[in-house]
Amino acid sequence: MNRRALLALSPALLLAPTAAAEALRPTRPGTPEGDALVARLRQGGLVMFLRHADTRGEPCDRSFRVGDRAGQRNISPAGRDQSAAIGRRLAELGIPVEFPVPAGPVFRARDTAEAAFGAARVRVTDELLADDFAHGRLEEVLAGHRRLLSAPVAPGVNRVLVGHRTPLIMVAGPAVGGRAFPEGAFAVVEPGGSFRVLGILELAPLPGGGFHGC
Repeated sequence: MNRRALLALSPALLLAPTAAAEALRPTRPGTPEGDALVARLRQGGLVMFLRHADTRGEPCDRSFRVGDRAGQRNISPAGRDQSAAIGRRLAELGIPVEFPVPAGPVFRARDTAEAAFGAARVRVTDELLADDFAHGRLEEVLAGHRRLLSAPVAPGVNRVLVGHRTPLIMVAGPAVGGRAFPEGAFAVVEPGGSFRVLGILELAPLPGGGFHGC
């Protein structure tokens, strides 16, 4: 099943822990909802799934090969600046991060993580592979997502994962679909066997940004 077919499915067909939840809306620090998420994140113990940064204006994926940068949709120059800003905002807000940060091998995820945290603090893993690059390994990739979202997080830190929207929809349900989860935003997750998405947090939103036409 391709990406567009998945996103067109009825929510009732997406069976996942948050499948019955209402669609989420992005929030930011400075709002009651955003400040509540930040306060909870300062305590640690949560998972922060970061969708790769801005890709507007970049060509769509063409080769679907992991090592082929020219054949992939890459983050834009604005996306590189956004990634760096995300790393700064986490520090400014006092949100503790567990290192190394796992990131998917498709360049838009890997580049986002390395610009935000530094290459030495990033661990590239196929568990966060984009769905269109998984080919016959999609179930394995989704199992990797579930493991990283479910596993306990050490007290005093948060596990940041850098990946792609569609695999998260596949494992967390339609609450994170549609316009809920923009590029460069975090899905804040309470880990556990039936992990729960607490909200969507934007730390460095771009005017008019968030979604590519691919």
